[in-house]
Amino acid sequence: MSNVKELGLVEKENNDWLYEISPKRSLIDLNFKEIWNYRDLLILFVKRNIITVYKQTILGPLWYLIQPLFTALTFTLVFNNIANIPTGAIPPFLFNLTGITAWNYFNQCFTGTSNTFRSNAGIFGKVYFPRVIMPLSSVITSLFKFGIQLGILIVIYVYLVFNGLEISPNSNLILFPIYVLMMALLGLGLGMTISALTTKYRDLNVLVGFATSLLVYFSAVPYPLSEVSKKMPDWAWLVKYNPLTQIIEGFRYMILDTGIFSWQGFIYTFILSIFIFLLGLLIFNRTEKNFIDTV
Repeated sequence: MSNVKELGLVEKENNDWLYEISPKRSLIDLNFKEIWNYRDLLILFVKRNIITVYKQTILGPLWYLIQPLFTALTFTLVFNNIANIPTGAIPPFLFNLTGITAWNYFNQCFTGTSNTFRSNAGIFGKVYFPRVIMPLSSVITSLFKFGIQLGILIVIYVYLVFNGLEISPNSNLILFPIYVLMMALLGLGLGMTISALTTKYRDLNVLVGFATSLLVYFSAVPYPLSEVSKKMPDWAWLVKYNPLTQIIEGFRYMILDTGIFSWQGFIYTFILSIFIFLLGLLIFNRTEKNFIDTV
């Protein structure tokens, strides 16, 4: 009887695992419990990403502010002053800065996760932790940068209002967290897909920089969507059905109360963002199992 009790005790102890590493996992697997158990590591990677990027630079974190300001100024000079693209009652600089602030968060999420496997192959090959922590840390780091750039946008916004500009946010401002979520899901999903593909096709890294440079012009960042419909009606659908266009336009609409917003476009973008994220997670999980042999 005592042997049976001892055997039962051993089985009970053996079943009480803190962590379980198994080669068989679901293709779409985002184990929140395991990620929570590794939250300290996630925070460590976020701190590393924030500190090391501008550690040996002269201006340091000020680059977070300089980049969107100079980009908005360039867009204002080229598209509004030279090309005479109208922005209605909204000052062109504020119009461009609002679009760039939203675009930058997506862009940083995308580029920050698009090289996850190759840039972290040394760590992945030595120690186990949930691999998805790496792209998640990039998204959270980008959220920190987005907060800084959003702060400078708010400062300029308030300054212009106090100087007589008659603008105000509308009720769609309650959708702000959902727009941020959609940008994160799109960037994370596309980034994980590219990261998985670059383990075999390294020239895709070149394509990422080239594609993002072009995508900014197909996402209605430096111009209103209404101008595309007027001047290029036959090709306007390419811009209109770009989910990033819906996000940029919706972002401007809720903050500046200008632009085009529709619930159909909002729901379409939300569903597509979830789909792209799940597709990227599926490809990421498949590649995670054997990428170390091909990277």
